[in-house]
Amino acid sequence: MWPAPDAETTQLFLVRHGATDANERRPYILQGHGINFSLSDNGRQQARAVGQFLSKLASVKAIYCSELKRAMETAQEIAGHHNIPVQTVKGIHEVDVGDWEGKSWDTIMGENESAYHAFMSDPGDTPYLNGESYRDVLNRVKPALTELLKTHRGETIVVVAHNVVNRAYLADVLGLELRRAKDIRQANCCVNVIHHKQDKAELESLNSQFHLHKLASSE
Repeated sequence: MWPAPDAETTQLFLVRHGATDANERRPYILQGHGINFSLSDNGRQQARAVGQFLSKLASVKAIYCSELKRAMETAQEIAGHHNIPVQTVKGIHEVDVGDWEGKSWDTIMGENESAYHAFMSDPGDTPYLNGESYRDVLNRVKPALTELLKTHRGETIVVVAHNVVNRAYLADVLGLELRRAKDIRQANCCVNVIHHKQDKAELESLNSQFHLHKLASSE
């Protein structure tokens, strides 16, 4: 498992929440900030699996999550192994998908094909219809995570967030154009490892799912 960071480095384990009914429908529906589902049965199994996986970390100093149920319930499964409370953080909630909340991509394309194609060609700066763009998300997520990374210098922390939140932040860490962020895969309850030192973040592991190989997959 990952060793403890040195005194100048913050080690961040960035996790996506477990699956909900919205993730498991076929076709799946968009689940932004406006939908606050609890985890599905499979999602709870995923959360338990990631909790067990991260139980091997020797010295987690803090566990954070968004205020949405799916993130909180996942974080609680992780926290149970470390005997520390879960703390919610404003600014890392899932993207506002606007008028597309609760709809499948097929439905969205059928209702407004031009808006669909505009978004798909550049989600970095084209918002979900009457919602946020990936850049809007990054502009609130990056300051929130940077503050946590600075606060916990020399320590290991866990943050449970969301698909678009993680994608936007990881694209920034990797130096990618934000229009490419949608190509970054983030499975439910995947783990990303980021080291932050002297105002620079480096990605050590992306979308790790080894702890989930026996469970059903979802979007």
